[in-house]
Amino acid sequence: MDHHSALQIDTFLPYMRDVSRCEESLRELNLMWRMIEASAKMNCPLEAKAILPTMAATRAGFNRLEQELVSSLVREKVSNVLEEIGTKAQYVIDIVVRNLYERTADVGFLATDRELCTFVAGLHDDRDMIRARLRAYRNKYTVYDEIILLDDAGNVLVQIDEATPLEGSADPLLRQTLASETYVETFRKTDLRPGKDEALIYSRRMHHPETGAVVGVLCLCFHFEEEMASIFRSHRDPAERSNMLLLDGGNRVIASADPRWIPVGAIVPVNCDADPRLVVYGGREYLARTFPADGYQGYMGPPGWQGQVMIPVELGFTGMATNALTSLDKNVADGLLSHAESFCPPLFEIMSAAETIRRVVWNGQVMTAGQNGELLKLKTILEQISETGARSNELFSQSIRDLYETVLSSSLRDSEFVSHLMVDLLDRNLYERSDDCRWWALTPELQVALAAPVKSAETVARLTEILDYINSLYTVYTRIFVYDASGTIISSSDFKQDGLTVIGTLIDDATFERVCSLSSDQHYYVTPFENSALYGDRPTYVYHAAIRHPEHPSQVVGGIGIVFDSEPEFSAMLQGALGEKEDVSALFVDRSGRIISSTDETRPVGSLLDIDPELLKMENGGSASRIVIHDGHYAILGCTMSHGYREFKTSDGYREDVLAVVYNSFGEERQQVNTGNSAATALEIDPTAPAGREFATFFIDGSLFALAAEYAQEALPASAISPMSMGNRAERVGILALRQDNEAKHFVWVFDLGHLMRGIKSEIDSSSQVIIVKRGNQSIGLLVSELHGVPEFQPSQITPTPLAAPSTGMLVTEVIKANRGNLLIQSINVDHLFAVLNNEEIPIDPEMKIAA
Repeated sequence: MDHHSALQIDTFLPYMRDVSRCEESLRELNLMWRMIEASAKMNCPLEAKAILPTMAATRAGFNRLEQELVSSLVREKVSNVLEEIGTKAQYVIDIVVRNLYERTADVGFLATDRELCTFVAGLHDDRDMIRARLRAYRNKYTVYDEIILLDDAGNVLVQIDEATPLEGSADPLLRQTLASETYVETFRKTDLRPGKDEALIYSRRMHHPETGAVVGVLCLCFHFEEEMASIFRSHRDPAERSNMLLLDGGNRVIASADPRWIPVGAIVPVNCDADPRLVVYGGREYLARTFPADGYQGYMGPPGWQGQVMIPVELGFTGMATNALTSLDKNVADGLLSHAESFCPPLFEIMSAAETIRRVVWNGQVMTAGQNGELLKLKTILEQISETGARSNELFSQSIRDLYETVLSSSLRDSEFVSHLMVDLLDRNLYERSDDCRWWALTPELQVALAAPVKSAETVARLTEILDYINSLYTVYTRIFVYDASGTIISSSDFKQDGLTVIGTLIDDATFERVCSLSSDQHYYVTPFENSALYGDRPTYVYHAAIRHPEHPSQVVGGIGIVFDSEPEFSAMLQGALGEKEDVSALFVDRSGRIISSTDETRPVGSLLDIDPELLKMENGGSASRIVIHDGHYAILGCTMSHGYREFKTSDGYREDVLAVVYNSFGEERQQVNTGNSAATALEIDPTAPAGREFATFFIDGSLFALAAEYAQEALPASAISPMSMGNRAERVGILALRQDNEAKHFVWVFDLGHLMRGIKSEIDSSSQVIIVKRGNQSIGLLVSELHGVPEFQPSQITPTPLAAPSTGMLVTEVIKANRGNLLIQSINVDHLFAVLNNEEIPIDPEMKIAA
């Protein structure tokens, strides 16, 4: 570990109480292990010879754990925080860029509006009519707080914000815009918005409708402060432990969720590489994540803009724990914990170390079973090991659960936030679609053409030209079409060139009736999400608005429809929200559970998602997260019900609720999880009882079993099994190498005892062990789930089972009643076990000394 890393670990550790407790537990165990090893060497060196190497290896392992584990756990927790704030930082910039991308299309289209161009060219001077037209635009695209038309000398011709009247402007952006063939994006102080420190303006030059000469400039002023406040209000940490920021290319704050904490204009340190390090601002240490724009549809946003989230280090690791594990069904909780290796490798090493301790004690107890004299000293040593191991294991178990709670609670919050982001992206995107169809329905050329009793070929060609131009700017549509007063489509763009023929087809009666009944140009209609012939018989939304007579607004002369390209657009929203997250799937579903979009190929659009019906009934804007079983895996489920954006789905009369769902998988479900640490299986020992029969006890799939201790030789980790394919016995899982003093290595077959007993194949995990059983000159290995102990039982506690004979194939011939009869242990008859195995035609290899 380098000096820099050590310094960071020391900096973070005081803020992580659970890791500090784990560190203390490791040190205590290491010290006790050294004392026990020294005691064994002094008091019974010969008797302890067989287990001293394992003790030394285990102590060395704990030494390494003490050096590496704490730093690994600190990094794990820091990583959780960085990932959580990173998701939010990326969201800040991504949602801004997606929003501003729409603005670049808006200014390009509005700057070609014939009515506006005619006015700016001086062909008429009806300022009130033009102001009314701009306000109609603003009423649909409510993200703008000012729209200004200027001539080519910078004189203001008309504006909609009468609170800040302007005569003209000398801002350089005008000269730049007049010289540009595309839009100009400006963010700074400007005389066009005198009441603001900074303004975000999209400008584009305008042309004479007849000569094409440049005659003026259109400025769309984005309501930047309101938009950022909305983002922060919706998505900032509710506890306000962190601050969300938008930065410019110089790392200057241009928007702050809490400007009293970090003000606009401040220069802040950034962390673009997700380094697990602290940054300092204002004399306070922070964890921070910074994200530049990924871009959207080729648009990268204003140059250098970045999203950032900062959280003070003293708050970063507080409020993270939940009761996620304790609230779960015990089998689910144990199953989750069993995935420690993939979940958090350092925790897996702790659990493996605990298993090593148990195996050392168990092997020592087996070795000393039925012995006395000097071996009794070893028994005392083993008791010390067992007590220390149990105490440390209890501390480890709590540390493990604490750390799992941290990881799970972080994942629960993150999944819920991602689902919130997904549904927000959807609502914001579809808000723009509702704006587009209503505004384009006000295009004078469309109104005049549809009001005419006869549509000439030249008229239809001009309509197609207009629609093609619009579609080239607004690429989220596969086609934009207009239909006449009979509902017949007379013109359409074909942006995606999908080969569909729609000219001459009729709008369905239900849709046409709804469009004709729209009461004003502020209203629109959206078809349900279902298969549409306009989208190749695939499901999508089609937005409609009525086109009205240019002189009689109450008369509907036709309509405009825009076909949303739902497949790639929804997919891009889901993928954008997930980023580079692995083992995560995301879906949009409606309130019936029908899938609208999915990243999961096994759950196609149109199918039903198996999800708790209560989640489908959540109120708008409601979010939830929980741990579930999904496709046979433990998974974090996060979901949020749509809540609209601005007036869209909130006050405009349109309702189409969508639930965003995220699944984050953690590992395969395990039906039976080992329970060797359960208090329910701890044996009550009566120190006054006379000597009894000794049994080696162990678990199979959570149930306690035993066999006479004199047959048990030792236990070895199941990871040492070498799989073998020869033979056809399903319960034979492989071979295991044994090494004895002054003897060559030899092998034993390993049999799955759980499979022999119940016919169900056992899962092998970090707790699985192989017990070497010897009868006469034959030895085998038995795969078991977990070791338990080597206790003594009185004859009165042992009851024979009826019908137990080798011919019946029954392996359990006795039941032991422990803990005053509250705990039953099934005792396996070794003679019956070998008889069952010998009845099978198993190839005999003298070198392997296997059961025949």
